[in-house]
Amino acid sequence: MKKQILSLAVVALLAFAIQSCEKKEPKPAEDELTLGNKVDSLTSDIEEVKDSAVSKTESAAQDVKNATKKAADDVKDATKKGAEKVENAAKAAKDGTVKTAKEVNEALKK
Repeated sequence: MKKQILSLAVVALLAFAIQSCEKKEPKPAEDELTLGNKVDSLTSDIEEVKDSAVSKTESAAQDVKNATKKAADDVKDATKKGAEKVENAAKAAKDGTVKTAKEVNEALKK
Protein backbone atom coordinates (compact mmCIF):
# COMPACT_ATOMS: atom_id res chain seq x y z
CA MET A 1 0.00 0.00 0.00
CA LYS A 2 2.84 2.35 0.84
CA LYS A 3 4.49 1.65 -2.49
CA GLN A 4 1.28 2.46 -4.36
CA ILE A 5 0.86 5.78 -2.53
CA LEU A 6 4.53 6.60 -3.08
CA SER A 7 4.22 5.71 -6.76
CA LEU A 8 1.14 7.94 -7.14
CA ALA A 9 2.97 10.80 -5.46
CA VAL A 10 5.95 10.42 -7.81
CA VAL A 11 3.66 10.29 -10.85
CA ALA A 12 1.84 13.45 -9.64
CA LEU A 13 5.14 15.27 -9.16
CA LEU A 14 6.33 14.27 -12.62
CA ALA A 15 3.06 15.42 -14.18
CA PHE A 16 3.35 18.76 -12.39
CA ALA A 17 6.97 19.16 -13.51
CA ILE A 18 6.08 18.39 -17.11
CA GLN A 19 3.25 20.92 -17.11
CA SER A 20 5.46 23.66 -15.73
CA CYS A 21 8.09 23.00 -18.39
CA GLU A 22 5.75 23.39 -21.37
CA LYS A 23 7.22 25.49 -24.13
CA LYS A 24 5.81 28.95 -24.43
CA GLU A 25 5.74 30.86 -27.70
CA PRO A 26 8.82 33.09 -27.57
CA LYS A 27 8.54 36.69 -28.63
CA PRO A 28 10.69 37.48 -31.62
CA ALA A 29 13.96 39.04 -30.62
CA GLU A 30 14.85 42.47 -31.99
CA ASP A 31 17.17 40.95 -34.59
CA GLU A 32 14.49 38.47 -35.67
CA LEU A 33 12.00 41.22 -36.57
CA THR A 34 11.44 41.68 -40.25
CA LEU A 35 12.14 44.97 -41.95
CA GLY A 36 8.40 45.51 -42.39
CA ASN A 37 7.78 44.97 -38.68
CA LYS A 38 10.56 47.40 -37.80
CA VAL A 39 9.10 50.03 -40.16
CA ASP A 40 5.63 49.51 -38.67
CA SER A 41 7.04 49.83 -35.17
CA LEU A 42 8.92 53.01 -36.02
CA THR A 43 5.88 54.45 -37.78
CA SER A 44 3.77 53.79 -34.70
CA ASP A 45 6.39 55.38 -32.47
CA ILE A 46 6.53 58.46 -34.71
CA GLU A 47 2.74 58.77 -34.66
CA GLU A 48 2.69 58.55 -30.87
CA VAL A 49 5.38 61.23 -30.56
CA LYS A 50 3.57 63.44 -33.08
CA ASP A 51 0.25 63.06 -31.26
CA SER A 52 1.93 63.81 -27.95
CA ALA A 53 3.62 66.91 -29.40
CA VAL A 54 0.36 68.18 -30.88
CA SER A 55 -1.41 67.62 -27.58
CA LYS A 56 1.30 69.43 -25.62
CA THR A 57 1.32 72.31 -28.12
CA GLU A 58 -2.44 72.70 -27.89
CA SER A 59 -2.24 72.64 -24.11
CA ALA A 60 0.51 75.26 -24.10
CA ALA A 61 -1.47 77.45 -26.50
CA GLN A 62 -4.50 77.23 -24.20
CA ASP A 63 -2.32 78.15 -21.22
CA VAL A 64 -0.96 81.18 -23.09
CA LYS A 65 -4.48 82.20 -24.08
CA ASN A 66 -5.68 81.94 -20.47
CA ALA A 67 -2.67 83.84 -19.13
CA THR A 68 -3.11 86.59 -21.73
CA LYS A 69 -6.79 86.94 -20.89
CA LYS A 70 -6.00 87.09 -17.16
CA ALA A 71 -3.29 89.68 -17.73
CA ALA A 72 -5.66 91.79 -19.84
CA ASP A 73 -8.34 91.56 -17.15
CA ASP A 74 -5.81 92.52 -14.48
CA VAL A 75 -4.67 95.55 -16.50
CA LYS A 76 -8.29 96.54 -17.09
CA ASP A 77 -9.09 96.30 -13.37
CA ALA A 78 -5.95 98.21 -12.38
CA THR A 79 -6.69 100.94 -14.93
CA LYS A 80 -10.26 101.24 -13.69
CA LYS A 81 -9.13 101.51 -10.05
CA GLY A 82 -6.48 104.06 -11.01
CA ALA A 83 -9.02 106.14 -12.92
CA GLU A 84 -11.40 106.06 -9.95
CA LYS A 85 -8.62 107.26 -7.63
CA VAL A 86 -7.73 110.09 -10.00
CA GLU A 87 -11.39 111.04 -10.29
CA ASN A 88 -11.81 111.04 -6.51
CA ALA A 89 -8.66 113.12 -6.09
CA ALA A 90 -9.94 115.63 -8.68
CA LYS A 91 -13.28 115.86 -6.87
CA ALA A 92 -11.53 116.39 -3.55
CA ALA A 93 -9.32 119.09 -5.06
CA LYS A 94 -12.35 120.78 -6.62
CA ASP A 95 -14.30 120.61 -3.35
CA GLY A 96 -11.32 121.99 -1.46
CA THR A 97 -10.87 124.80 -3.96
CA VAL A 98 -14.55 125.74 -3.81
CA LYS A 99 -14.50 125.67 0.01
CA THR A 100 -11.35 127.77 0.12
CA ALA A 101 -12.80 130.24 -2.38
CA LYS A 102 -15.95 130.55 -0.27
CA GLU A 103 -13.86 131.12 2.86
CA VAL A 104 -11.75 133.76 1.11
CA ASN A 105 -14.90 135.41 -0.16
CA GLU A 106 -16.41 135.45 3.31
CA ALA A 107 -13.22 136.87 4.78
CA LEU A 108 -13.14 139.63 2.17
CA LYS A 109 -16.68 140.63 2.95
CA LYS A 110 -15.84 141.17 6.58
